[in-house]
Amino acid sequence: MKKVSIIDVAKHAGVSVSTVSLVLRQKGKISDATIAKVNAAITTLGYVHNVAAANLRANTSNLIGLILRDFSDSFSIKVMASIVQELERQGYMVFLGQPLNDHEHLERCLLSFKQQGVAGVIYLASDTRASSLPEHIRQCPLPLVVVSQSLLDEKCNLVMRDNRQAANLAARYLIERGHRNIAYIGGREGCLIREQRLLGFRSAMTQNGLVWREEYSPACSDDTLAAGFATRQLLEKNNTITALLCHSPDAMIGSISGIHQVGRTVGKDVFLTQQVALVGFEDMLHVNLTSPSFTYVSSASEETGRQAAGLIIRKLKEPDLQTQRITLSGQLIARESA
Repeated sequence: MKKVSIIDVAKHAGVSVSTVSLVLRQKGKISDATIAKVNAAITTLGYVHNVAAANLRANTSNLIGLILRDFSDSFSIKVMASIVQELERQGYMVFLGQPLNDHEHLERCLLSFKQQGVAGVIYLASDTRASSLPEHIRQCPLPLVVVSQSLLDEKCNLVMRDNRQAANLAARYLIERGHRNIAYIGGREGCLIREQRLLGFRSAMTQNGLVWREEYSPACSDDTLAAGFATRQLLEKNNTITALLCHSPDAMIGSISGIHQVGRTVGKDVFLTQQVALVGFEDMLHVNLTSPSFTYVSSASEETGRQAAGLIIRKLKEPDLQTQRITLSGQLIARESA
């Protein structure tokens, strides 16, 4: 069977080859009627546009390299899905790399991107204890956008979540509902997300004339057992605590166990001393299906992905675009736990 060419499409649609080319590349001022005729001809003839060949001829690329080093991180996974969806909607394709946590694998990943002809790179930073980027990323010769869960000391195109605002919002929500003794559970020592949230938490307390106690923010590893143990110890020593800010979904689940171990329950009634209110920072499906359902500050993961995709596209179209720093705030979703 003869391969259908762009010339065949043009003849069938009754337009010029250049018009078909403009429609395929979504460029130029083409009427809706002409676009419809060309697309109908493409469908009828079964024409397949060879994007790679077209890019080679035009010395352009619609490939975007995406680096994700930690597939266990729920926030990064949701951001990645949003990035891919937005880039595909804009006519780009994603070349995914997952280098191990060492410089050699990262260097090979970036070299592979160059060999495949990617136009730009989106890097999902996963190290929550580092305030700087790996050297190979910092020296990346391609247009670069970094997505980070915490504040970075780097001059780069950056999309990040506002951890300080999220904790401040959560704490103010609890204070407005009568809570005065509030604690923060979870996050390892040295975790930048934890440090930034504690700043927001402390700010909300002091702004409302309340005492912020350092012993009310125990650090622990990110698992349910550690969070449960830390919660039990905290509540045994401080039975006046009526609300907890939970660092992660696992911290929320673990906190329930710790609350039950000291004979208390999860709930929003500040006047019932046996109840402890919970507020988290992740919009995780399994957390939302619990009973009681959890109040949380959304992570803005989908918007983060859309912003990162939009920024790399802008950078490709405007090479001289000034460095952008986009900070996204979450929204508080009130449920049954607080």
